[in-house]
Parts: sequence; structure tokens; C-alpha cells
Amino acid sequence: MQLQFYNIINDELRGSENTHTVTDPRTEDELWPCPIAATEDFEDAVSAAQKAFTTWSQTTVPERQALLVKLADNLKEHGEELANILAKETGKSAILAGIDVQAAIAQSLYYSQNALQDEIQHEDAHTKIISTHIPIGTVGAICPWNFPLILSNIKVVSSLITGNCVIVKPSPFTPYAVMKWVELARGIFPPGVFQVLNGGAELGALMCSHPGIHKISFTGQTSTGKKVMAACAKTLKKVTLELAGNDACIVLPDADLEKAVVSIASGGFFNAGQVCVASKRIYVHEKIYDEFLEGLVKEVEGKYKVEEDGEVPSVFGPVDNKLQFEIVKGIIEDCKNKGYEIKTGGKTVNVTGSGKGFWLEPTVVSRPPEESLLVQEEQFGPVLPVLSWSDEDDVIRRANLANAGLGASVYSRDLREAERVARRLEAGSVWINQSERPNFAAYFSGIKDSGFGGEMGRQGLLSYAYTKCLHFTK
Repeated sequence: MQLQFYNIINDELRGSENTHTVTDPRTEDELWPCPIAATEDFEDAVSAAQKAFTTWSQTTVPERQALLVKLADNLKEHGEELANILAKETGKSAILAGIDVQAAIAQSLYYSQNALQDEIQHEDAHTKIISTHIPIGTVGAICPWNFPLILSNIKVVSSLITGNCVIVKPSPFTPYAVMKWVELARGIFPPGVFQVLNGGAELGALMCSHPGIHKISFTGQTSTGKKVMAACAKTLKKVTLELAGNDACIVLPDADLEKAVVSIASGGFFNAGQVCVASKRIYVHEKIYDEFLEGLVKEVEGKYKVEEDGEVPSVFGPVDNKLQFEIVKGIIEDCKNKGYEIKTGGKTVNVTGSGKGFWLEPTVVSRPPEESLLVQEEQFGPVLPVLSWSDEDDVIRRANLANAGLGASVYSRDLREAERVARRLEAGSVWINQSERPNFAAYFSGIKDSGFGGEMGRQGLLSYAYTKCLHFTK
């Protein structure tokens, strides 16, 4: 299918003579030309947002909530079209691409029912203090490639429900579905409120330095996040950073292995491990290590297979882009070169019959050294280290990496024991007896090098607003 894509500025379609093309990760076929926004396009978008903000910021919460329902309805109406585009640019199966769209719909509906409200902070015989929340201005949403709609939409709806305007910059690895989404949504919001610009690092740098952008919400690598924060400091922008996670999973000796194996396999290999809070380091008590490992290998080999046909229902797929493919491939090759025990998978070339696509076999590595590349660095791909432990203090120390604290998980039949261990883990979110799946209602943030601030839940909206206190004297 031949499609056209545009930057959306002030609700107008804008092309460009300067374009780039994305490769389908499943087949390595070239997709569609995508216009790259020029500096003039960016300046026009900022000007449009500033003009729109004067009236949009004065809308009421119920008015904004009603428009989020319309946004959700629009996503539903065009869901199949958007899922088909998303499947092509990400390499996801049809079922995985559909999940991306459906989650974006659910996010929009959640915030149509959940917004910041005025609160009485203090009241006595003489004084009453009410906190209210006012919009910041224009938000620059710099988005990642692994879940293009979900992770763009959370920034968009958080911006809109708090009365801000938003300019979305999708990842240049996956620009198409987000650009088409904004195009199809024209007319729901006043012109200038909801815009999209395609570009790479230069556009991101412009967004971070421009005084007409008042907040940046960024999801991506820690190294890039630090540059974003430094650039935003010059204009005192508000910043939210959701950065890398190298999530530890601790399996206690009394865990229900049958359930834990299924959950951890999903946590590690859903979307080929390309999830910010995927289970990335599995620590299993030595008493149950062999039984767990045997079950995990069986589960992975049975359910997480390379399927070239994207219509086959599968939550596994190729690595999203060539750059990430080479990184994960290098980690697997490092394991092989150093003689680590690979229990299943490990193939990195000619994985498919056609030899095409950025495919890697789902790979499980038994007891690699703690200092290995696979354990110390976030792999963000389909290769999972399974390590053993016997001393709780030791495994907590190993789990609490100095540079990672996004998520973690604990498995135990004893919920009080699991909670006790969970409270010792240095992570922004900890899941008990389930794989790591963020919930719209729960604040989602990293600690240490995994982030600054957070998203989701009502608390996440606070970073998209100023809190103003009104002091009344009775």
C-alpha cells in the first residue's frame, strides 16, 4: 500500500522535500518517504501552539475530558489502519500492533475520567487554602520506537487534560503511525493544540532549547536523557525523563514455579524483550534453579518462536531497527565467545528461511557472570540471563544496580515475604507474582539513572501543571 505522511502544523498538512525512509524490521523492505521538519516548520508549530494556548488553557476540565473521549473514538474508528501502519514500521505481528492501538484508546478514556481537581490543603477557623492546577504552556513530547502509539499517547493525553498544547516528535525509527494518528485527529482540538513534527536529534535539541517550549517529556536512553536535562536547564523547562531500566526479577524458594515460569517468560520475551520494564535479569534461588530453568526453556521454546508471517498470532517479533539489532546481536555473540551456557536460542544469522529481517532467536543464558555485559547492561532484546542466589542480602545487592531503578519483580507464595523483599528493591515500580506491566492508574517513574519525575496516574499529571495555592481569610 502506498501512503503519504505529513507534519501537522496548526491542523495543516505540511510536506517536505527533505525525507527519509524506514525499513520494515520483519522483511527489510523499504517503506514510505517521510517528511523531515525544517527549522521553519518547528518555529511555525511553536507559534501556533502559543497562539492556541491563550484560549485552550482557559477551557474547563469537563470540556477537555469530552474531547479526550472524541480522541478515543477517533482511534477506534481508524484503529485497523493505524495498526497496519504500526505493524509495518515496528515489525510487530498484527496482534501486537493491535495492542498498541487499543492501549492508546484505553489511556485516552482513563484520563477522560481522571483529572486533577482542586483540593483543600488546610482549613481552620481563620484560613482556608485551596490548591488548584494550571497548565504550563507547550509540551514537547519526545517519544521512543518500541511502543509508538502507547508511549506518545500518554504524553499527549497528559498534556491535553491539563490544558497544555503539545508538539509530538515520534522516533525517526517509527514515525508513521503517530504522524497518521495526528493527521486523522485534526478537527478534534483547536488548531495549534495538537501537532506533530518528524525529525531526529537536531529537532529534539531545538525542542529542548527553545524558550517557547515549556516542558519536555522524554522517553529513551539514559545518556540522551542527561543531554535533554542539561539543555532544558538553560530555559528552566519542566522535565520528565523515563529512561533505561535493567529490571531484576527475584524468584524466592517457595514460588509457584508453574505460574512464575509463564509470567517471567512473558516478562522477558513479550515484544522480543523491547519493553522498558521487561524482566531483564532473573535471580532464582539455588534450591529451585534447575527446575525453574528447565521449565523456562520449555516455555520459551513452546511459545516464543520466530514467525515470519505477521498475521500469525504472536507476541514475539523481530528487533525494531538495525541499530538495536546490532547491539543485541553483539551481546549474544559476547556470550558465545566467552563460553557462557546458552540453554536455548543463540542464533543471530539466517534466523528465518528467507534470511531477511532483524530477527534473533529467543535466547536463555544460564549463570553468566554478574559482571558480564548481558547482566550489567540493559539488553532491550530477546536474550535473558538466569542467575542463582542463596543469600538474600547478596541477591538484593546484585539486584540493586547503581545505574538502574525503573522496575523489578518478586515471586513468592507468601505475599508478606514478597512484599518485604519488594520494599528492599531500589526501583520505581515492583510487581509481585506478575510480569512487569505498567497500569494507567499507577504513577510510573524510575529512580537513580532510570528517570526523573514520572508519568501515569493522577500523580503523573502534576508534572504537566503548576500547582497554585489560593489563600482565603475568613
